[in-house]
Amino acid sequence: MQATGADQSLGDLFGDLTRDMGKLVRQEVQLARTEIAHKASRASKDIAFIGVGGAIAYAGFLAVLAALIIILGTVGVPWWLSALLIGVIAAAVGYFLIMKGVDALKRMDMMPKQTVETLKEDAEWAKEQAK
Repeated sequence: MQATGADQSLGDLFGDLTRDMGKLVRQEVQLARTEIAHKASRASKDIAFIGVGGAIAYAGFLAVLAALIIILGTVGVPWWLSALLIGVIAAAVGYFLIMKGVDALKRMDMMPKQTVETLKEDAEWAKEQAK
């Protein structure tokens, strides 16, 4: 049976506080790991969008590009100029898709805010307990 707070010695109280703080720190570390893993999962999803966007831009535009080059070539534009014009347009579309994914990654905040907030609360609690 554990003694009540009034019956415990100062050493027992500090021992309890030390154990509780150790447990709290372990829980905070676990929370930080979970939060960072969740954010890393979201980042990998955005990276996948970049890759898929690039692949679709490449595969989807190849046939259209060939057709556009042929159309321009048959209406009198030199073949080399037709290929150059269509290539520049395709590169611009691919660049747009890649930048969309990069922008989404830049906006993502990887700081484990929930963990930081609870650590601040824990510090306040520890100060109150030490008084």
